[in-house]
Amino acid sequence: MNSFTKLKMNKKGAALITVYMIVAVLMAFGGYVIDVSNSQNSAAITFKKQALAVSIAEAGLDRALVWLRLQPSPPIGAIASITQNLPLTGPVLGSYTVVFTDLGPVAGSTVVRRYRVRSTGTVGNTTQTLSVYFQPDNYARYIWFTDSESYNGTNVWFWDQDHLNGPTHTNGHFNIKGNPVFEGEVRSVEEIIRYYNNGNNISSSNLSNSPHDIPDFQDTVSLGADPIKMPTQALGLRTASTNGGNRYNGDTTIRLNSNGTMNVTTGGHTYNNQALPGNGALFVNNGTLKISGTLQGRLTVGASSDIIVTGNILYANDPRIAGSTSTDTLGMISERNVQIDDNASPSGGNLEIDASIMALSTSFYLENWDEGAAKGTLTVFGGIIQKNRGPVGTFNGTTKVSGYSKNYRYDTRLLNNPPPFVPTTGDYIPISWEN
Repeated sequence: MNSFTKLKMNKKGAALITVYMIVAVLMAFGGYVIDVSNSQNSAAITFKKQALAVSIAEAGLDRALVWLRLQPSPPIGAIASITQNLPLTGPVLGSYTVVFTDLGPVAGSTVVRRYRVRSTGTVGNTTQTLSVYFQPDNYARYIWFTDSESYNGTNVWFWDQDHLNGPTHTNGHFNIKGNPVFEGEVRSVEEIIRYYNNGNNISSSNLSNSPHDIPDFQDTVSLGADPIKMPTQALGLRTASTNGGNRYNGDTTIRLNSNGTMNVTTGGHTYNNQALPGNGALFVNNGTLKISGTLQGRLTVGASSDIIVTGNILYANDPRIAGSTSTDTLGMISERNVQIDDNASPSGGNLEIDASIMALSTSFYLENWDEGAAKGTLTVFGGIIQKNRGPVGTFNGTTKVSGYSKNYRYDTRLLNNPPPFVPTTGDYIPISWEN
């Protein structure tokens, strides 16, 4: 074999080795591509199962909320779990199991229990668990709640000087004049907002249709929201007043004392420095209740007739002070009206009411609200819940003509710790989520 032939064969051998190497690399790369593809496909399948398991777990939470709403009263103690395959018809994609835990009353509350609801969605061997803490909704958690935003058939308006910093709800529609501020959630059952200068606006995405009426909505606005029915009687408070509380018959006057006592005038007699009722429930039957003073403690007062505010109602320990641990809490529930006496403050003077106020049959309003000289500012620290919105003054343009300017400030404690025996709405609200 000559050298040329050897060189030619060496070149062929080198080429063959190169081909083998390239084939080996391509095969290795192809295997890698297949492995990556299989891995990505597996990851996609896993992600799909996880997403489906989360959706099924969410369906379990929805089922739990419906179940709670259907109970005649908040359940106590052990609660049976719920297991359900999904979908309800056809091939089964997965299932959920819902476990309830009754965590008992929220500290200091007589009406609010808290529940942990844990829903586990299962798809094959993949599970996802979601947890939500629910508690009964109570009227005291609203800074503003009405059945109707009218008084004797006349619209009552939010205007420039109105500033509400808590959640609001009306079973009617809101009336807006100027630039009131709503810091909290706004809910309206009707799908309109009425503007003073330009009629109705039915668009939830364009919440002002007049350059003269531009409300400052700083939280969510829900038009067409579900209605919440107002109670007509303070049944829980009535019962509690005869079972560890105080019950009076006929017109009664109460002066709250800052030392945790009260002066009570009823039936022609006055009883000074009486202890607050042990369970925090006081009710006046067949008469009006006049009230003023400074409260130390937790108390709900009610009346089958009107409650009349005759002066400032304050907390002895102001929870608005930084670092305060005040538990002073007042509820006022009239089965008719809650009225501010025309002489509750001096002419031109201010008035403060620290309480969650409920007028079940009619309104919270100022006596002679459309007469006399303008007063100062009415501060309500708590909330106002009423069937029909009542007026506390009148305005002409941006000028106050009579009554009070309003300074309504939300007491955030009332979400978890409402006054004793304040009615619940029959609904449940989520407090917090866990994954």
